[in-house]
Amino acid sequence: MIVRVYPSPDESARAVAERIAIALKHKPDLVLGLPTGKSPIPAYAELRRMHGAGDVDFASARTFNLDEFAGVTADHPGSFRRFMDQHLFSHVNLEPSRIHFLNGAAGDLDAECERYEAEIDSAGGIDLQLLGIGSNGHIGFNEPGAQLSARTHRVELHDVTRRDNAALFGGEPGQVPREALSMGMATILKAAAIVLIATGERKAKCVERMVRGPLTTQLPASFLQTHRHVELFLDRAAAALLT
Repeated sequence: MIVRVYPSPDESARAVAERIAIALKHKPDLVLGLPTGKSPIPAYAELRRMHGAGDVDFASARTFNLDEFAGVTADHPGSFRRFMDQHLFSHVNLEPSRIHFLNGAAGDLDAECERYEAEIDSAGGIDLQLLGIGSNGHIGFNEPGAQLSARTHRVELHDVTRRDNAALFGGEPGQVPREALSMGMATILKAAAIVLIATGERKAKCVERMVRGPLTTQLPASFLQTHRHVELFLDRAAAALLT
């Protein structure tokens, strides 16, 4: 892992946005894997600013988002698709036909997972996968447990994950769906390059275990140790236990 530490969350976000912009200049038809959550919001804001200044071009790019809540339509206020429209998609020149998303309201959720996996394969796989890390060490919605699913799959969300996402559902953890759809760990690890952003003291222990701890399904992020090219973009608080 390449570990980059910045003085503040804003500076780490700018660095992530610049990393994505450079990748797009090198390969305009880049296939990007994208996360939701609090961690990438400042990086998305910086990408919006850079696009407005003419410094980043999404015209030929494709995107695949990591996950979506089960039973939630794309226009639901709590959906991750709505989140991405708000924070990135509606502000840059990304063609709607080149945005790929899991449909949480599909009639057959298992078939939807297979469809999404096939779409990723048809695109040639993910070139650059952006990630955050959950407070319990989850990546996407790959929750800690006795085993991890390799491919895109349905998952039952842990209570801590539902609490972490309560802001999307009026601040009520009980309103957060109990299930979600997520890329699997093998799908994520097939990406050519992975960039993970983590900020804040709350993430420090998970970051330390991800980098230094053993491989364990109880900390899905630890499997990033097996990837050939992972870059961590951290602020000082998230990196505190690495020094």
